[in-house]
Amino acid sequence: MTDIKLKFFARLKEQTGTDELSIPAEQATTVDELKVYLRQQYPQWQHFLDARLMAAVNQTMVQGNPELHAGDEVALFPPVTGG
Repeated sequence: MTDIKLKFFARLKEQTGTDELSIPAEQATTVDELKVYLRQQYPQWQHFLDARLMAAVNQTMVQGNPELHAGDEVALFPPVTGG
């Protein structure tokens, strides 16, 4: 089965120490399941992977908890703040 390609951006990239991971597609069928999987596999990242993270699936911003499929690319990044 094809993996899900996961990318980290902005502060999240620095905090995790990586910019990209491959996740077995059967481990995460939704964005929320992906976050749970990451917390389990990388407990040191738990405080980085909070509910406020923004996500894009296949380069399209998403809200809620969309389904994921083998071959999808998921980008996670912290909320953008500005002034």
